[in-house]
Amino acid sequence: MPNAPPETSLAWDSNDTPRSKRFGDTYFSAEDGLAETRHVFLAGNRLPDAWAGRAHFHIAELGFGSGLNVLAVRELWQRTRAPGAVLTVTSFERYPLSTAQMTRALARWPEIAPLAAELTAIWTPEGGEFDFGDTLLRVMISDARAELPSWRGTADAWFLDGFAPARNAEMWEPGLLRAVFERTARGGTAATFTAAGEVRRSLAGAGFLVEKRPGFGPKRDMTVARHP
Repeated sequence: MPNAPPETSLAWDSNDTPRSKRFGDTYFSAEDGLAETRHVFLAGNRLPDAWAGRAHFHIAELGFGSGLNVLAVRELWQRTRAPGAVLTVTSFERYPLSTAQMTRALARWPEIAPLAAELTAIWTPEGGEFDFGDTLLRVMISDARAELPSWRGTADAWFLDGFAPARNAEMWEPGLLRAVFERTARGGTAATFTAAGEVRRSLAGAGFLVEKRPGFGPKRDMTVARHP
């Protein structure tokens, strides 16, 4: 599939939170996107415990967005990884942001500013492979429904971070979540901010063991899943 141009239908809320006009949803919590990522995707996937003592760990992600999830997990990885260990992150994104949009979205968190600067210095909306030494990032600019079935990777953890199911149903289709399950290592996990019933049922139908956990901020629940 041809690479998509940078996302143009973007608006900014009063607190400078990016919002997709295409899907009518924000890229992260207006309350605190970094705290949300740490609660949902890092804690939801039992990180850093899941990679303790590992020489390599592979995370896959549906929805690269602003890159915030990758920066949060890389910051945690640098603090807790085994000496010399390498993290691989494979992310599927259909509508990439431009470098300027990404820079603006990430500017609100000075604690990850050095990592954000590394990413935006080499980012291209065409995606590709970005080697940061401790972390290898691969961003595939394509429709995950078309790309994932032919992907040969196996992830230890998944960040399921598409826009809300009611606004972007394509990212939560049962067939796509089945492909996620089939490309998850035994004992691997997945986490998402949504607790929508159709998402939980699709994850369970794919083969995951699914449970609800307390959500972030005003969201009462979120979902975690584990490959048996």
